[in-house]
Parts: sequence; C-alpha cells; structure tokens
Amino acid sequence: MKLIFATQNQNKVNELKLLMPKSIELLSLKDINCSDDIPETAPDLQGNASQKSAYVVSKFKVNCFADDTGLEIEALNNAPGVYSARYAGEQKNANDNMNLVLENLKDKTNRKARFRTVISLVINGKEQVFEGEAKGEIILQKSGIDGFGYDPIFKPEGYAITFAEMSMAEKNKISHRGKAVRKLVDYLATL
Repeated sequence: MKLIFATQNQNKVNELKLLMPKSIELLSLKDINCSDDIPETAPDLQGNASQKSAYVVSKFKVNCFADDTGLEIEALNNAPGVYSARYAGEQKNANDNMNLVLENLKDKTNRKARFRTVISLVINGKEQVFEGEAKGEIILQKSGIDGFGYDPIFKPEGYAITFAEMSMAEKNKISHRGKAVRKLVDYLATL
C-alpha cells in the first residue's frame, strides 16, 4: 500500500520509514510533487493534523496521514505548544526556537515538559486519530547533534541524555512520534 505522509520535513520521513512495515510504501509530499504551503490554522495539534491530511486527500485523491507535534512546557503555560515550529518567528528556525525557550526558562526551576504528537490518518475517506506523548524536562543548554527541532534541549524521563544524543532507533522507541506511529502501524495492520 502506498501512503502519503503530509510533510516536507525529510527528517520526519526518514524517522518514520524505520517504523513502517515493509507492506507500506511511505511517500512524502515531495514524492507527489506537492510544494503547497498547507494551512495549519487550527488552535490545537489535532486540528492542524486533520487540516493537513484533509487538504492532501482532497487535492491529490490519495490515502494520507499528517501529524502535528508540540512541545509543552509546564512553566510556560504549555507554550510553545501548537506554535512550536514558529515559536521564535515565521522563519521556523530550530536554534532560534530553542534559544527563546532557554531564555524564557532562565529564572524557572520547574523545567518539566512533554512532547505530544497527533496523527490524522485518512484512508478511503475515513479519519482515524492517534496520539503519542514523551514526558521529560528542558535542560539548561543544548546537548547533542542528532535529531531535529527541540531535541538538543529535551531530556526524556528516565534518561540522562537528550533526544539529540540518542540514535534514531533509540529515540523512536520512546518518542512521542514513535508512540503515535506504532498506534498508526497497528491500525494499518488491521486493514
């Protein structure tokens, strides 16, 4: 089965290809020549994921899933949340975003945070939603070079290293996206 992942982010595609069963051919928006700036105007993660998958299904008539992920930090009233990608501005720069988080937390002792991923899958016109969560904390300074986004400042619960210090396989076992994708894969296996 061919399944479109509604993203332009090749890091996400590579991460998910490792989790997909051999029976699924995972394609990105680039593979279907979609360079559209797909709207993400919903007030929450599920709304954005649903908006993206519906857009691709409507325009390209393909089975598709989309995700939206947010970093929620307790001491910042769960910010950046739905605005995680553009927390420091529309340029969507990961370093700028991390620097702003670290700046906003500099006087805070509570550094608890969680990543949440919501996936909207649309197959044959029907939507299914899957969620995953990874709890942890924001460390004092960036550490590690792997991963992407906020990975260098997020240390998952029970670990002494950040997501950016883990191999992709290690991260996939415990990450928010990995958990949501495993639910997606389990569902696909029932079709």
